[in-house]
Amino acid sequence: MALSREQIAQRVAREIQDGFYVNLGIGIPTLVSNYVPEDMEVSLHSENGLLGMGPFPAADEIDADLINAGKQTVTLNKGASIFSSAESFAMIRGGHVDLTVLGAFELDVLGNIASYMIPGKLIKGMGGAMDLVAGADNIIVTMMHADRHGNSKLLNKCTLPLTGVGCIKKVVTDLAYMKISEGKFYLIERAPGTSVDEIISKTEGELVVSGNIPEMAL
Repeated sequence: MALSREQIAQRVAREIQDGFYVNLGIGIPTLVSNYVPEDMEVSLHSENGLLGMGPFPAADEIDADLINAGKQTVTLNKGASIFSSAESFAMIRGGHVDLTVLGAFELDVLGNIASYMIPGKLIKGMGGAMDLVAGADNIIVTMMHADRHGNSKLLNKCTLPLTGVGCIKKVVTDLAYMKISEGKFYLIERAPGTSVDEIISKTEGELVVSGNIPEMAL
């Protein structure tokens, strides 16, 4: 059974370590804030100038002036900081983010990512994605494994304009957790109830399956 957007975020949250500074991109990545373990000290970063974001607000906590880079209202944890986007991008470009979580339209076997533009469609813009893929070593991509017609989004070669080249090593989709190395996808975990055969059928790029593939623990 395919994971929901929330379950994808829940799996990604397991990659966070105590003391991490974590940037959450637009879309599924923003949901990760709801699953950060309570016993961890983690600083969530948004490129519009927030450090120390908490989970999404309840209805009675909403402050329309407090938003993330995707213009969603957020909360702030104790000790949070608010600063200019220039300082925020200096943090990104200086390599001071321990983990970056991004969404994507397409990903390929060389670790190339297309995440900001679909020709013919109105898109908000690239935002900080290009800076994030250039300034971060530890990046996890979250995305749907295939489009609504069943066509794979994990490709031999991206067809959309690229955000970054050779920068992605890990991806969590609604079907699987995979790593990228040496021009191949490596299947590490599968979504609960999802067969390896289904993952193979929906992965265009070369996929390496070795041994018994465990189900994700959520």
